[in-house]
Amino acid sequence: MAPLLHLPSLLAALGVDPDEVIRAGGADPAAFDDPDKTLPFPVMGRLLDHCARATGCLHLGLELGRHSGLDALGTLGEIAQTAPDLGSALRFFILHLHLHDRGAVPLLWERGDQAMLGYVIHWPDVAGTEQIYDAAVAIIHNILKSLTGPGWQPDAVWLHCPLPEDRTPYRNHFQTRLHFAAQYAAVGFRAKDLSRPLPGSDARAYAGGLREVEALEALRDGGLHERIQRVLRRLLIAGAPASELRLQPVAALFGLHGRTLNRRLHAEGTNFKALLDETRYRIACQLLRDTQLPMQELAITLGYADVTAFTRAFHRWSGASPAAWRSSRRRDA
Repeated sequence: MAPLLHLPSLLAALGVDPDEVIRAGGADPAAFDDPDKTLPFPVMGRLLDHCARATGCLHLGLELGRHSGLDALGTLGEIAQTAPDLGSALRFFILHLHLHDRGAVPLLWERGDQAMLGYVIHWPDVAGTEQIYDAAVAIIHNILKSLTGPGWQPDAVWLHCPLPEDRTPYRNHFQTRLHFAAQYAAVGFRAKDLSRPLPGSDARAYAGGLREVEALEALRDGGLHERIQRVLRRLLIAGAPASELRLQPVAALFGLHGRTLNRRLHAEGTNFKALLDETRYRIACQLLRDTQLPMQELAITLGYADVTAFTRAFHRWSGASPAAWRSSRRRDA
């Protein structure tokens, strides 16, 4: 909810009645008085889409996101600042952002001397995704600048939204090369920056923060199969090698033998392979719908050795090839 707290004041600045527009968008204006309140992801998407239409501000997501950064992530933001380097901080976010944001996941790509930190919505059929992605990229940009300190600049920014008539608001905020109607929503920078020490690095505080987060993870509700799916989703998004996506390594994360884990999953009506397939399918659908990543990149992200293996698996799940599924969703949109 924290990134949305500026919405009422933004709407007022744009000349509309905040309470009236927020109610018409399907949300309760009183929720914006409490940063601890939660707003379901589909409700947030519909609200931002309605607000953009009501105000005529097509870059409303950007305006909302540019006012937020590490502060929007609460405890996670505080802990990340104490990490030893930028890469450690970003991987910390990738593993634990679900404690704060359950509708999307961050992605970190490294390709040669370039790196990109992106954001992908994994909740199906969300309205207002262009506004959400604009806000998310603005927040990512602010987080990276806060973590690295003065003088850091990204190499480029990729945005989902189509090329706007007026690019000035985007240029003013990002001050770097902009790519509109892009394959993904991300901020690009030099891969060597991942090794850059953070100004606020504190080994003792970071270790304590990691223990605090693990305690929060342990308090979360849900059966074993839900916990396994969360771990699998984090491993896949973090780019874990295929060897870490097998039964025994995942079971070891829970202090269990592989056979014991599968026996307990069977008692909940499922098994490890089914959970891995379901998790891969959900991530694949979201990446196919919301990005133009080539099939080779998708196969690597999902832990497949090649495109053929990914295509075969996706056809088994959906009855269609990944390319055909992507095309059908574009036509429906």
